[in-house]
Amino acid sequence: METLSPMLGWIGTTLIFLAYLLISSKKVDSASVSYQVMNLVGAAALGVNVYYQQAWPALALEFVWGGISIYSLIKNRK
Repeated sequence: METLSPMLGWIGTTLIFLAYLLISSKKVDSASVSYQVMNLVGAAALGVNVYYQQAWPALALEFVWGGISIYSLIKNRK
């Protein structure tokens, strides 16, 4: 898993940047499933990477980032 960690970090970073680019350029809405899923998967992938690096503040950020995405997905589903 340690060799997979850097690749997951790059995937997560790319997804979060892409989500931010799409929302900033008004290509997606903040309530859209695609935006929230990109943030959730990005946070999870990046979370694995920072866990293996023992970067605890960054891991806390990814937990919060992912939690916000899950909350938004559930809230917008209703």
